[in-house]
Amino acid sequence: MSLEATINEDIKTAMKAGDKLKLEALRAVKSAILLAKTEKGGGEEMSKETEIALLNKLVKTRKESYDLYVQNNRTDLADVEKAQMEAISVYLPAQMSDEDLEKEIKAVIAQVGATTAAEMGKVMGVASKSLAGKADNKRISEMVKKILS
Repeated sequence: MSLEATINEDIKTAMKAGDKLKLEALRAVKSAILLAKTEKGGGEEMSKETEIALLNKLVKTRKESYDLYVQNNRTDLADVEKAQMEAISVYLPAQMSDEDLEKEIKAVIAQVGATTAAEMGKVMGVASKSLAGKADNKRISEMVKKILS
């Protein structure tokens, strides 16, 4: 079942359950999917990578809003963002543990042949593509810095 079909079914379930926060998050996902499909120029199915990138973008936006609300002592708004972030995260693949991420990045570093922090760009280019959806780019970047320094 495609992500769009799954989201549509979950929207119906959330409506029946009266879960307003989840419903709002799912509608945002559906809207983003429809927007992405119309930008491509048709009703074609999106690739898994595109779906994951779209979901990551939505989660990241909510994470940033959540952090801002927490900084400004707006817990009422922060709670909404956190709930939506969690509702969207369900559709993302499981994130890698730090140990697995470190192993993967060490393999990428060996493959690229990087030895200094100045070569971080080469490593990030390959690592970002191979670990897309499995780990956040911020985590990847921090791990690469840690290993190369």
